[in-house]
Amino acid sequence: MAEGIFLDLIKKKSLMDKWIVDSAAVISFHIGKSPDKRTMATLAGHGITDYEHKVRQVTDSDFRDFDYIFGMDEGNIEDLMNLRGNVKTKAVVEYLGRYDPDGVLIVPDPFYSRGMQMFEKVYEQCLRCCEAFLEKTHGLLA
Repeated sequence: MAEGIFLDLIKKKSLMDKWIVDSAAVISFHIGKSPDKRTMATLAGHGITDYEHKVRQVTDSDFRDFDYIFGMDEGNIEDLMNLRGNVKTKAVVEYLGRYDPDGVLIVPDPFYSRGMQMFEKVYEQCLRCCEAFLEKTHGLLA
């Protein structure tokens, strides 16, 4: 969901030429699959109807090619650090929630929730975080 939100924000702010945005899984469970239907419905409910994605796994080259790699929770960050190893890399690995102006560090995984309420909460948090990140990196207000 965060990828779709970030892509939408940079498109609206004419920053598509400044960013390469991708998302990847730390485990192989969802590889090759599309996002959860509830994720897509949440994005569509906020006008993001052009997002397409097939899950891929994090690779060694991601740590060399990207400037930032965001994890959503402790498990993500731990897995990312283990995948990166002790090699000095270009990518800063950090919580997306570090940028949440509301101070909520962990972005919960709504996959196991019932209904749409948790997906909406995650959307709102990811939007806050992505907007704040863009403000920090580009000096852009939402």
